[in-house]
Amino acid sequence: MKATLQVINQMQADGVIGQYAIGGAVGATFYLEPSATLDIDIFVSLQARPGSLLLSLQPLYDYLVTGRKYAQQGEYIVVEGWPVQFLPPGDALGEEAIAQAIATDIEGVPARVMTAEHLVALALQLGRGKDFSRLLQFIEAGVLDATRLDQILTRFHLLAKWEDFGDKFLRKS
Repeated sequence: MKATLQVINQMQADGVIGQYAIGGAVGATFYLEPSATLDIDIFVSLQARPGSLLLSLQPLYDYLVTGRKYAQQGEYIVVEGWPVQFLPPGDALGEEAIAQAIATDIEGVPARVMTAEHLVALALQLGRGKDFSRLLQFIEAGVLDATRLDQILTRFHLLAKWEDFGDKFLRKS
């Protein structure tokens, strides 16, 4: 992963991407026991091209696939052996998760990882089976700041989803 992150940091230094944050299963491993995953989710801030209101991933592909000859496999670009999925923030929650990501060091390489609370909020928002499983892991690990999580869930209107999750998975009948 070290070489992959070095390339991503170089992309940022070269202005191809703005701030980024590691999310998904790899992001969760900074707080939980590692789980099997085949890819790295990199949430990236992108700039609209001059004269356009639309964001485009094309500069990423131009930089990595055309310029550096990394292979594209479906929605992934294989960077130094790791399939990487570059994801623009879909909404204000994603933007905040990138902005408030925690600077860390991975094998001597600087990187930014989403906070545990933002990872939980994003998983709750997606609501897939694997997301609910990850939510339970976060709760059982005791790594969440309850006040911070409550503020995020309130700010992004996810409290009802959180309560539904609790009713289904946490409350004993």
